Amino acid sequence: MYLKHYTKEFKYNWQLAAPVMLGMLGHTFVSFVDNIMVGQLGTAELAAVSLGNSFMFIAMSLGIGFSTAITPLIAEADAEDDFVKGKSSFKHGLFLCTVLGVLLFILVFFAKPLMFFMKQPPEVVELAIPYLDLVAFSLIPLVVFQGFKQFSDGLSMTKYPMYATLLANVINIILNYVLIFGKLGFPVLGIVGAAYGTLLSRFVMVGYLWYLLRKNKKSKNYIIDIKYFKLEKLMLKKILNLGTPSAMQMLFEVAIFTAAIWLSGLLGKNPQAANQIALNLSSMTFMVAMGLSVASMIRIGNQKGLQNYFELRRIAFSLFLMGILFAIGFALIFYTFHNYLPKLYVDFDDAKNFVDNTEVLVIASKLLLVAAVFQISDSIQVIVLGALRGLQDVKIPTLITFISYWLVGFPISWFLGKAHVYGSLGIWLGLLAGLSTAAILLYIRFNYLTKKLILTKQ
Repeated sequence: MYLKHYTKEFKYNWQLAAPVMLGMLGHTFVSFVDNIMVGQLGTAELAAVSLGNSFMFIAMSLGIGFSTAITPLIAEADAEDDFVKGKSSFKHGLFLCTVLGVLLFILVFFAKPLMFFMKQPPEVVELAIPYLDLVAFSLIPLVVFQGFKQFSDGLSMTKYPMYATLLANVINIILNYVLIFGKLGFPVLGIVGAAYGTLLSRFVMVGYLWYLLRKNKKSKNYIIDIKYFKLEKLMLKKILNLGTPSAMQMLFEVAIFTAAIWLSGLLGKNPQAANQIALNLSSMTFMVAMGLSVASMIRIGNQKGLQNYFELRRIAFSLFLMGILFAIGFALIFYTFHNYLPKLYVDFDDAKNFVDNTEVLVIASKLLLVAAVFQISDSIQVIVLGALRGLQDVKIPTLITFISYWLVGFPISWFLGKAHVYGSLGIWLGLLAGLSTAAILLYIRFNYLTKKLILTKQ
């Protein structure tokens, strides 16, 4: 009976989270399709996409993390039935997302020479640079899309971003097929073809989401007649104060996974390709937890607007429980199929690369065993982080994520990840340590804050 207190929320949690999960999986599926198709070209090409995307992951984490500031503000305004406050939050958030998208593109574009100083395999760097030129430009539509997506999520309209992402995936797969391999009369562009597919599909994604929101009665008035350059300093400051720490939280986490890519590159192209396979697979399961994290932001934001802190805490624990149950399921899948899943990414009919492909498979299967273990801690930390964002508590969690990933996780990855210690496996043991530390500390923070809010209300 006590458990039913929480499980009765599962249905509504799922209604909110499932479209977000599918939408987020869509983002990761773009990478999944790129990796599978590019993997047919060879391990150097797969490693080049991995290296290029490592720069993108950092930039995307800043853009996506910053945009999450919009959701709790919209959710709170929606619960209060305050249209003016909601429209102002959306307008200022979208403006800042657009500016940030342009700045991130410029940053990544001019950061390319860093590849030459990172001791990465030369053939990998040569392939990665033209790929990154195009993919970097896709940051602009991606971050603008995030502005619209977080707004839509805040109104509890989580299906529309999912539809836009799924359409973008279909377009990306078609463009990848014809441009990477030169089908239907198109030239063979290799990994540059994958970059074109990503770029064009992201522009379609923005346009389609705008169209869907424009057609809906609830969201239409928010997105029409927007005076973009009539801005209020107070609202800009509020979003910056929420968005900047949120961006840093995501940056600290994504950056340690990016560091894992770079540390793997020091071991050679095969460990780097194996790291990319394990990272891509674990990223897809992580998107399920991300969906619950967004649901957590929305529902906690709503309850904050209503100042119903008992319900807020009960709903939050229902989301934590859901996340743990999903994580256990994924852990069992990774453990059971750790020798089989990496085979999706390499071509064993390629006699020329058979030895390399075999080495990649052996390394990747070991990394999936570590990924199986950290499913639970990764799920808990991101869902609790979503709940804290719903409470608009961002500064202390930012400090917690920095300590967890960079004072605990990274030193372990650096030390154990050396070739003469545990190599790739050691790098991922550091990731496990960082995620577990974050899960524990963030939960302690949430528990403390919600109990304090309940006591204050009494």
